[in-house]
Order: sequence, then C-alpha cells, then structure tokens
Amino acid sequence: MKPFLNKTIFVSGGSRGIGKAIALKLAAEGANIVIAAKSVDENPKIPGTIYSAAHEIERVGGKALPLQVDIRFEDQVMAAINKTVETFGGIDIVVNNASAISLTDTVHTEMKRYDLMHSINVRGSFMVTKHAIPHLKKSSNPHILSLSPPISLDPKWFGQHLAYTMSKMNMSMCVLGWAQEFKGKIAANALWPRTTIATAAVQNLLGGDQVMKMSRTVDVYADAAYYVLSRDAMTCSGNFYLCEDVLAEEGITDLTRYAVDPTSPLMPDLFI
Repeated sequence: MKPFLNKTIFVSGGSRGIGKAIALKLAAEGANIVIAAKSVDENPKIPGTIYSAAHEIERVGGKALPLQVDIRFEDQVMAAINKTVETFGGIDIVVNNASAISLTDTVHTEMKRYDLMHSINVRGSFMVTKHAIPHLKKSSNPHILSLSPPISLDPKWFGQHLAYTMSKMNMSMCVLGWAQEFKGKIAANALWPRTTIATAAVQNLLGGDQVMKMSRTVDVYADAAYYVLSRDAMTCSGNFYLCEDVLAEEGITDLTRYAVDPTSPLMPDLFI
C-alpha cells in the first residue's frame, strides 16, 4: 500500500536540502510534488533549482510541478496554488519548509534581515497555508507540516538570536492555532530534529565541514516526515514532533545510518 500514490504535496522552498529530501521520499511513493521556490539558476554555494529538483522527483517515480515562487508575495502564492489545483486537481499536503536564518543578536540584526525572516518564516508559511486550506478540506487525509521547533519560552534561545527565534516560534504558534482551528478536519503538526542536519545552511552558517561531520543527513527528516504525514489527520494533530522520536515510535531506534560521520559526536540542533 502506498499512502501517497497520486497525492499532491505543495512544498515551499523545496529546491534543495530538507524540503527536497521530503519531496523525494514522497515522490518515490508516486506522489505529485509541487516545488514552490525562488531558485531557477544554479548557485555554487547553495546548489539546486526548482528544475533540478523536479528532474530528481520524476526520476524516482513522482510527478513534478516546478514553480518559481517567492512566498513573500501573495499574488505569487495564489498563482502557485491555482496552478497546482489546475494541474493535479487538488492539494492533500502542505509542507512549510521555506525559511530564512540569521543567528544575530539584536544590535547586529539588520532590519532587512529581520523583515526577511518574518516575511518568509511566519507570514509566508501563514499565507501559503491560508490559500491552500479550501483545497486541503477536500482531501481524504489533509496535513499541514511546518518545519519548526517545539514551542519554548526558554530565555537562552531568545537571548542568543532574538529575531530568528521569534520567527521560528511564531511558525510553531501557527501550528498550535491551526490544530485547534481545523480540529477533526485538517492535521497541523511541527517537525524538528534533535541534531544539526547536513544542509547548505549548516555548511555556510553554522561552522563548515566540522559541523557537517557532526550532523545527520537530510534522510532522517524525510523519513520522519513520511511517517507523520502517513498518520490519520483526524487524530494526529497539534504535535511538536522531534524527528528521532517519530522514528522511535515506528520502531526505528538505530539511527547510525543517518550520521554523516558515525565516528563523530552529534551536535544538538538549535532549540533542543
């Protein structure tokens, strides 16, 4: 049984990294994947475009719709949602993956970076979900999955990088609200890793090769997302999952295969 066969998944920012890994995992089950991201030209520092992602999706057995979308702009989001429905007939799952990061304190946070993080992480996720809701309501097992952390008021996170922390916690507050607002109709959950994940963002922003060696691969996120999105939307909602806990619930406790370097200690992710 393939729970995602012919299901349509709208992934924001899915041209690379974790978003693409989730897309590929579901595409291998025969899903229709919408890659809604900005990247149409290759960047050596952050490789991957909506077109290269689409090629990989189709290669593993899924159907792909690459759409150039900046989720800060409502007209682009609405056009992408409409194109998705026109192409595949509906939307079953929204993955709020697109995110911007700047690990700076208050004094060193440029307002354009503040605006970028809140426009993408919070407003963008809210807006994508808002316009997808009428279509999600028609699905047999609709899910909203936001890649955001368990809600926390621990001062250490706010003191270190206030602007970024607010944006990610606000994404999680959206999950809390949607789970209540659409209880029994649409599932809304958050998913976050216990360790750093080997992505371009970690490579470029968190410490380069050394931190990459202390990370897990994107597959740990993709596999956990697969299991969450397979669950019954009527009963599985309002959860702030950690990837490793989801896998443990599915009987997967040996996570060695997810380590970039099994001989290196693992680095805890932010907000853990």
